[in-house]
Amino acid sequence: MSKIYPYQPILLRILHGAIALLTFAALITGFMVYDRFDKRLGTLNLPEIPDVMGIHGTISLTFLIILPIFALYCFHLGDRRLVQAKTLGSLTVEVGKPVWWISLQRLVNTCILLAATLAVITGRMMQEKWLPNQDLTQVWYSGHLFAWALMIVSVAMHLLMNAKIGGLPLLLSIYHWKVRAEDMPQNWLERLKIKPSSLILLVFEALVLTGIAIAFILPLFVSS
Repeated sequence: MSKIYPYQPILLRILHGAIALLTFAALITGFMVYDRFDKRLGTLNLPEIPDVMGIHGTISLTFLIILPIFALYCFHLGDRRLVQAKTLGSLTVEVGKPVWWISLQRLVNTCILLAATLAVITGRMMQEKWLPNQDLTQVWYSGHLFAWALMIVSVAMHLLMNAKIGGLPLLLSIYHWKVRAEDMPQNWLERLKIKPSSLILLVFEALVLTGIAIAFILPLFVSS
């Protein structure tokens, strides 16, 4: 029996694919950096890769460049997948019902954006000399570890929620490359929402975009 895959907009698939690839690459190389210089919470004693810190930094910078584009898509084209005005109410009243799972999925999706924002801010404020010098108590480094731990939990929850709501077809739909005629680039702006659909989304958008701006600007004013 053939599976029916939910259709995902092509722009979402492109941006989601790029962000997902960079997220996993940053997590893997970030763990390699931790496994080489930190090891306080355990180690796998991985083989040392030359300049793994530089590789992690390059991946993370690319992630930072794409993140605002992805965030703008989420808030202005894919906002139905994020927290809504009634989301928190559904989480407390409709426990166990389908709307509860959908509300939880929206909350998790929003948390991923917040975790990613915290990760890029703390990562940009780190200095390369800290870890080789075993300076492991810096606040920005601790914050970066927390942000990526939060990101791991959020991504895992994101996958679990999608599996619960739509099963394997929903999980794979983001990588299904069928394109409808009405989903071509010239039609993307037709679905654009300039104004967020709710006040809570406006607040989250302000937090995310302000955080991303801080990640770009703040390191310029901090001496190394």
